Amino acid sequence: MHTFRKIVAFLPLIIFLLSPASVAFQLESPSNQFQGLFDSDEILDIRLEGDIRSLQRDRGDDPSYHNIKLHVNGPGIEEYLDIRSRVRGNFRRQRENCRTPPLRLNFNRTELSEHSLFAGQTNLKLVVSCQGDEYVVREYLIYKLYNLFTEHSFRVRLVRLTYHDTGNGRISDPEYAFIVEHANALASRNNARRITRLHLRPEVVDQAAFLRMSVFEYMIGNTDWSIQYQQNTRLLFLEDEKIYVAVPYDFDLAGLVSAPYARPEEALRLSSVRERRYRGYCLEDLSVLEPTFEQFRELKPEIYKLITENTLLDRRYINFATRYLDDFYDTINNQRKMRSDFSYPCNPRGTGNVVITGMQNQ
Repeated sequence: MHTFRKIVAFLPLIIFLLSPASVAFQLESPSNQFQGLFDSDEILDIRLEGDIRSLQRDRGDDPSYHNIKLHVNGPGIEEYLDIRSRVRGNFRRQRENCRTPPLRLNFNRTELSEHSLFAGQTNLKLVVSCQGDEYVVREYLIYKLYNLFTEHSFRVRLVRLTYHDTGNGRISDPEYAFIVEHANALASRNNARRITRLHLRPEVVDQAAFLRMSVFEYMIGNTDWSIQYQQNTRLLFLEDEKIYVAVPYDFDLAGLVSAPYARPEEALRLSSVRERRYRGYCLEDLSVLEPTFEQFRELKPEIYKLITENTLLDRRYINFATRYLDDFYDTINNQRKMRSDFSYPCNPRGTGNVVITGMQNQ
């Protein structure tokens, strides 16, 4: 997440490009049963029951798991599960930033029926409202946008979340939240291994995959990421293709979301998160970007459709998002603007050498 982020200069030459054989891998209990939960876009109704006040107040550096009951309703679905939950994250975990902290839901896989919607799951991230659930919906849609481009992307499921605090009997009003696919499930369905080693240079990632991700981050106005520290990215090694890919996540600081708490890093010298800054590496020949741009052009109707036809977004935001995307397409279709923005990492007086280190506590 975002709090306590530090900025460092681009790592020196001692950080070198590593071969697949030289990288340390880590994959926890791979499973082929991560199915069902993310196979539908129908909104689930979920209720968390228990001592919610104690759970949400446990926001320290090492929060504990709390026993919680999870009630799930959806089309043809009704489940009542005993689970554990704890607060997670960095920026959004802090009380001064978010009224309600994000959660991690922990399941006992051996106690789940094979017919359960959560069969095969161990733990999942739940992204909740920080300062208004309209921003949750916007961030959810950015995950869905990236799903259009590649299977090397996190799947998500939108939910209507209610808290039932059994300590005081209070039941909250429903609000939107979303569940994020576990990184192990992402790796398993892509026949990949998770890479946990830090300090890898961006050039280790397959170029086509890196350009797709970095142009996408530019399109949505997100600068809060890095390969070197896996800040809001996960690295995978695809066993079939023998290449590395980077998978982005946590888009709440993106200009397309425009969360009220979102601020760009001071070191990047940006006026707001809505100001775009391309944070890929320097390319001597910008023509290598053309296949990437072409994919964005081909997907343009679907990208706009996800925004303009979503009934959970108000018209004012849809108008803003449309104009914001129009500006992106105007840039990649205009040689002068394209060269100005996408050659920025080559500028020795710019901030293209700034690396976001972030924190690894998720």
